[in-house]
Amino acid sequence: MTPIRRLLYLGYYFRKMNWPLLLRFMDHVREHHGIGRGRQAAALVIDSLRYNISPLEWYQFGFVSMTSAEKATWAGTGTMYEFQLRANPSEHREVLNDKRRFYKAFGQFFRHKLLDRKALEQEPQRARELLGENEKLVFKESTGNCGVSVHIVPTSDLDADSLANWMRENDYDMVETFARQHDALQALSPSGVNTVRIFTLVTESGEYRLLGCRLRISVDSHVDNLAAGNLAAPIDAETGRVNGPGVYSDITRAPEKIHPRTGVPIEGFQVPFWKETLDMVREASLLHPENRSIGWDVVVTPEGPGLIEGNHDWCKLVWQLPVHRGLKFMLDSDERAPRSKEP
Repeated sequence: MTPIRRLLYLGYYFRKMNWPLLLRFMDHVREHHGIGRGRQAAALVIDSLRYNISPLEWYQFGFVSMTSAEKATWAGTGTMYEFQLRANPSEHREVLNDKRRFYKAFGQFFRHKLLDRKALEQEPQRARELLGENEKLVFKESTGNCGVSVHIVPTSDLDADSLANWMRENDYDMVETFARQHDALQALSPSGVNTVRIFTLVTESGEYRLLGCRLRISVDSHVDNLAAGNLAAPIDAETGRVNGPGVYSDITRAPEKIHPRTGVPIEGFQVPFWKETLDMVREASLLHPENRSIGWDVVVTPEGPGLIEGNHDWCKLVWQLPVHRGLKFMLDSDERAPRSKEP
């Protein structure tokens, strides 16, 4: 990694910076650690260049109280970008970038249906069938991420004859049937579908490895993305039991051992159909191994697990924050990466 490249990364981070959030993080650190904004700014710039992280990650990873050795264990945005570009080459990513192509490639693992807007335009009767058979539909932009473009609408509010036009006017190019989550997950948080995120790696020699499992938990939100203010909790890969509190990516919010709205315990929560979930993800990972490291989003329904999507640029925060430890050692080399149980 050349110093020039890291300087370019730093410039990119500042161009894309959420400045109000950065300033709020700075004030939080000043209040709790007694470090002024100037000293914080100097430290985060130095550490961004040294450890290949973004300025916000300096706060989210907790670098303010870490030793140099501890800082070196964390995989930041720069590290993840370089790893994921090697593991998931640009020429193979379209199947993951476009949810419609993902559905065609991995449809055997889905529990719900996905329809392209063009299909509704070409076959109008499919819109009538869709509305007649479902109470809710999920509208998305096929290349959207972080839950930004997700819109859930009761079918009673929609008209079959104008559905395709409505989708075009609102910039939705696909629609999914609503996946009903398992009753246990519904009791944990009913505001949104709470998915399991599983990180996998197929090494260059074709060996399958599990990099970690997390439960994403909605909090007063119809999506469960960490970036949208929701929780992520670690799952013991052997048992499927949540073995730690849910955490936010916002450092001003404390971890949650029980759900803040429903009161259902997060620690100790047993994810249903765990063996079936792991078996499905392993099979999916080996089906199209040209993308070697994927963050899989899994919905667990009353009938079993199903895929929602796969991410080539999976989130380092969801991966590392719930276990309170940097996991860069798992990426340092495909072939030499330790096979021991995730901490």
